[in-house]
Amino acid sequence: MIPTYGRVLAAACALATTANAVVPIEVKGKDFVNSETGDRFQVLGVDYQPGGTSAVDGKSDPLSERDECLRDAALMQQLGVNTIRIYNLAPELNHDECVSIFNAAGIYMILDVNSPLYPGYIDRTAPWESYNKDYYGQVFGIIEAFKDYPNTLAFFAGNEVINEDSVEEVPQYIRAVQRDMKEYIDKHLDRPIPVGYSAADIRPILEDTLNYFMCEDEDEPMSHADFFGLNSYSWCGDASYKSSGFDVLTEMMTDATIPVFFSEYGCNEVQPRKFTEVQAIYGEEMAQAFSGGLVYEYTQESNDYGLVKLNDNGTISLLVDFENLKEQYAKLDMDRIRASNSSHTDIKPVTCSADLIQNGTFSSNFTLPAKPPGVQKLIDDGYDGVDAGKLVDVESEDIPQTVYNHRGEEVTGVRLNVLAEGASNEPGGSTSGSSGSGSGSDEEDGPNAAGMVTVPVGLATVAATLFALVML
Repeated sequence: MIPTYGRVLAAACALATTANAVVPIEVKGKDFVNSETGDRFQVLGVDYQPGGTSAVDGKSDPLSERDECLRDAALMQQLGVNTIRIYNLAPELNHDECVSIFNAAGIYMILDVNSPLYPGYIDRTAPWESYNKDYYGQVFGIIEAFKDYPNTLAFFAGNEVINEDSVEEVPQYIRAVQRDMKEYIDKHLDRPIPVGYSAADIRPILEDTLNYFMCEDEDEPMSHADFFGLNSYSWCGDASYKSSGFDVLTEMMTDATIPVFFSEYGCNEVQPRKFTEVQAIYGEEMAQAFSGGLVYEYTQESNDYGLVKLNDNGTISLLVDFENLKEQYAKLDMDRIRASNSSHTDIKPVTCSADLIQNGTFSSNFTLPAKPPGVQKLIDDGYDGVDAGKLVDVESEDIPQTVYNHRGEEVTGVRLNVLAEGASNEPGGSTSGSSGSGSGSDEEDGPNAAGMVTVPVGLATVAATLFALVML
């Protein structure tokens, strides 16, 4: 039988602070893998941009308000996600507390380096005008600000910049941005954080877009994408693998030589969303071509895609979509999802050639624009406009906001659980939170994804005292 002081000390471990919960993810062949264990990493995530583009002002962003990040990280632990995508960030802001909270929760970040605020984006109508040194203040600023966080999984160099009207000029500029970002990363980062592109699901040019970005060019060896994201909404309601066209997407992406994942999915033409596509995306057939996906989107905005609703009085409501997605995640076989496959990791890259482009309207020009004046110096010397972020200690704690489920019942005991070092969040990992009606778990202090136990804060003092006695 374990002595009382041993049980208290074990419980106290759950209150330990952390400065390094997750293990950096790397690209091997067409898979993301855990850099220490070699296990395959599939993205189970949500797109995270509270307030939408209209809230972007450079004065705050989704990773600048501690209490909001604590709330959302705790709820995402319950949901079962391991990754968030953030579209618009201000590099000058301090992100240490928020990023540390998500890190402690076992949640990775995929970050878009662009901003809708001028000059932080490539203008698809005239890319040669917006591709300049001023633009790289935003791009290199994001890299500098987030480079030292272990849960920075990847960077998006662009999102849906290419459409059917911009297929001639824009692709070269996006590859040039990837080249410049990867050169900067190679010179100034301690690890190779992957860089890629997020494409719209425009079927006539989709395969050409993938081929154009994933192929390797000996004249521009750093310009290829390390991964490829796809924004697709073709699975609506009670669709099937075939009726949704997901079978076509799988066939199209099967021969990819880099990781491919859904950077947005979750059609809302039929509501509430049941997310039955989750079983297909992480099923054995699609997993040969895709590395998971990100549901659009976490917060309810005017476009009606939310999983949660931020109320005007500071409370938050979990929508029925939240519960439906959580149920679908809970059905997944995580052991199979983590299993590595040498046929994926040992795959060889494709060499760039005009033969890869089948649609005559899509660019087959792999000659990239030269770096704008001053950009090479930024790459060589480093961008000193922002300070690199660093992790701070985080404790397991209850969130301060009131949470309601989709029936309007209060959900109590919602708590951020600090995971053991090296652990990432998984479905079913957090049992905190129960509703007034008795649904959900009543074990506020139950095990989290790392098998740890959370205890009331008041026991910390007792544990510390007992520890001192034991050590005498």
